[in-house]
Amino acid sequence: MFPSFSRRQLLQASALAAPALTCTGLSLDAHGAETPRIEAPLVDSLSIQVVTDATHDIFISGAQVPGMRVDRARGFRGAMERRALRSEHGLSLYLTSQKGSETRRFLLDFGWTAEALNNNLELLGLDVAALDALIVSHGHLDHTGGLDGFLDKHRAAMREDLRLYLGGEDAFCYRHSAAGNGAFVSYGVLDRRMLSAARVRPMLSEDPLVIEGHAFTTGAVPRTSLERVLPNSFVEFGQRDGAGCNVAGYANNHFTPAELAGQPVPDQHLHEHATCFHVKDRGLVVITSCGHAGIINTVRRAQQVTGVQKVYALVGGFHLAMASTDYLNRVMAELKTLDIQHVFPMHCSGTNFLEAAKREMPQALVLCTTGSRFTFGA
Repeated sequence: MFPSFSRRQLLQASALAAPALTCTGLSLDAHGAETPRIEAPLVDSLSIQVVTDATHDIFISGAQVPGMRVDRARGFRGAMERRALRSEHGLSLYLTSQKGSETRRFLLDFGWTAEALNNNLELLGLDVAALDALIVSHGHLDHTGGLDGFLDKHRAAMREDLRLYLGGEDAFCYRHSAAGNGAFVSYGVLDRRMLSAARVRPMLSEDPLVIEGHAFTTGAVPRTSLERVLPNSFVEFGQRDGAGCNVAGYANNHFTPAELAGQPVPDQHLHEHATCFHVKDRGLVVITSCGHAGIINTVRRAQQVTGVQKVYALVGGFHLAMASTDYLNRVMAELKTLDIQHVFPMHCSGTNFLEAAKREMPQALVLCTTGSRFTFGA
């Protein structure tokens, strides 16, 4: 595993994001490293609509949870009655925040396929034309696979100056899955040419960003807790066939000769970021999407960059499905010390995490399913 921020100066050239960044200074973390600080916008309310997740339970009840509202999508009538929400191994969330008279809407990640994403957006009645920005958490196919087909169908109706926020150049690398005997199979690549053709402007930054005055990203997440990146994909640094990530854009890169030669290596997701909100009278809502960097590390990063210690909700994929019992128990013990009021496991969190959460923190656990909507605040 790479040391924390061994590639700290990654993508200095990506100053495109500077207009959206509100930094209030630097602080030092427990390891003496500089931590960028931002002024986290305070929103009155936040709604998280699960557009695509692994399952859709039409019988799940609308939970009664203090301080928030839970709505479930059960069935559809009329012209759509013979259609159903589609679930798959992937994640997509439609986020709506309110601050005074201002409303902002974001689509965070795009699931595995455009067929599922576009189907669910229509059935749920979500306003794609009203989206203020798009966000990609990291460069895995189950989070970017639906983007191309989504833009093909909806781009003409969307704002002209559409931006896509990413954590860094790492998001554009080729990804691979191990096929055995040293062979690899493709796990997709996010292609800049597709974004350019769709007139979508990538906004890359390893530092925290304020997005449209409502949301903020954590930037790259330091690896400071007991957590480690559990085995997942392999990453290929470099460009070929007109796509891939540009190693020349990484300052002080510390790449090994094998990496520079295009040899796939275990993926550390150095620039996966989380999307967060600071909700009035609640605290931070941290959306990890996949959480390869660790959910403890991610929550702590959100606290450090904002100075806000109260975490109201942890939402998204926690990447613990493949965790050993010992590792999971250690993470659960650490998670409990953070005093998070609500935990929403989705996607890659794993049934093992669900069982552990039911046992260790039942009062915080909120079950999630495709089509569910969670509203915090007014």
